[in-house]
Amino acid sequence: MTVDVFEEIADERRALAEQLAGLTPQQRAARSLCRAWSVHDVVAHLVMPLEVSTPRLVLAVLAAGGRFDRASERVTRRLARRPFAELVEVLAREAGSRFTPPGAGPQAPLVDVLVHGLDIRWPLGLHRDVPAPRLQEALTFLATAPAGLVPKGALTGLRLEADDVGFAHGSGPVVRGTAQALLLAGTGRSAALDSLTGEGAPVLRRRIAPG
Repeated sequence: MTVDVFEEIADERRALAEQLAGLTPQQRAARSLCRAWSVHDVVAHLVMPLEVSTPRLVLAVLAAGGRFDRASERVTRRLARRPFAELVEVLAREAGSRFTPPGAGPQAPLVDVLVHGLDIRWPLGLHRDVPAPRLQEALTFLATAPAGLVPKGALTGLRLEADDVGFAHGSGPVVRGTAQALLLAGTGRSAALDSLTGEGAPVLRRRIAPG
């Protein structure tokens, strides 16, 4: 079955926006899995590519000394000043945006919305049944991702196996778990490590959460 990745992204954004609309003020202010960002901050970050044009983002990167991560944090902080409900409305309204980062295909924003959705849901104890083809597409991209998306060397020499969808990739000691847990661990989030099994799980833990 062929996956229309842009349609998958749009559906995932709409589903996330619907879930976000029901959050309490306390949940909106809660700490996410994404560094020091709150849930509100993560939503602002997800809105960034929907509202900030490429020329404006380029200017922000230049102003940040060429560092995209620093520019992203600055733009996110500005967007996070807006009301939460307004950001959620933008996420839903602009869900069909086909923006992709320069040099990347649609799989990059698919992984972005899936992982940041987990950054929000995981600490809040919220659940979502993501369609299996969507998770398979994201994991396949993650397993072969360019530098920057996956912590350097984190997945090298490991075999990833999702026990809830048809996905396996790589060779070496096995890291096994749900597709969503693999997405989190593969992007450097330590919160999902305890739910992973296999001989490769301790290896991955040492790489992304040493000490």
